[in-house]
Amino acid sequence: MSNTPMAANPLTRAVLKIDEYASGLGWDQPARLFALVDTARLRTQEPALAAQLGLEDEQETSGLTPIEQDEIPSGRPLDEFLATIAWPDAVAGCALTVERLMLPPSAEAQVPQGLNEAKLAEWVAAHPERQEVRMTVAVLRDGARESALRLREKDSSTEVLTGSSLVPGLADALAATFED
Repeated sequence: MSNTPMAANPLTRAVLKIDEYASGLGWDQPARLFALVDTARLRTQEPALAAQLGLEDEQETSGLTPIEQDEIPSGRPLDEFLATIAWPDAVAGCALTVERLMLPPSAEAQVPQGLNEAKLAEWVAAHPERQEVRMTVAVLRDGARESALRLREKDSSTEVLTGSSLVPGLADALAATFED
């Protein structure tokens, strides 16, 4: 993860680290879930785990460390799976990386009416303007959000778009994992 640019805020850096990690795995990957933990707290409270993650020599004191979780069950809708998650207090936030097809806003007017979810997915997959995108979305307990979007056709770390409100629905679903 050494090619991650130094972004101003720890959440943005964490999202870019996860995006770079996912990029190294290639495309056509399953969704991946990450816990975000305070790096300094991890080094203090779990030195063996910090050493295993290569964090013992890291100079940064305000960072977040992404820790990949168990594989998300295939065949289960992502929103249903996220609704089952509860995080321990040591987890400051969470992130998810997922690949999807997307269409430009101009295609919205072309969507046929009355399609069920499966038929809509087929229609999008066949659309000539579709784009494959990898979305990495992260939220913190305090409500902070960040996202990174990478298009398959522009698969370069210099072409990754970041912003706090790029994927609001997914950010809302992740934030709900911290609600009681």
